[in-house]
Amino acid sequence: MKEKILRLIEEILQVPEGRVTENTLMEELEEWDSVAQVMIIGELESRLGVRVDLEAAMEMRGAGDVLAAAGVSF
Repeated sequence: MKEKILRLIEEILQVPEGRVTENTLMEELEEWDSVAQVMIIGELESRLGVRVDLEAAMEMRGAGDVLAAAGVSF
């Protein structure tokens, strides 16, 4: 599941495969803005059935937070 989520983030951000790891922060990628964050959360729910509550989504600062909100350990 971890790899699926990381690939989903890369797809939405339109960055090369392998660019996003569990340690990647939003501030490190100019493509990862608030609109992209909303798209990531929406796609997690629609494609993978992962529900993220709004408060958790607002506090996310990077891929590790997305994985944690999805219940994925890394």
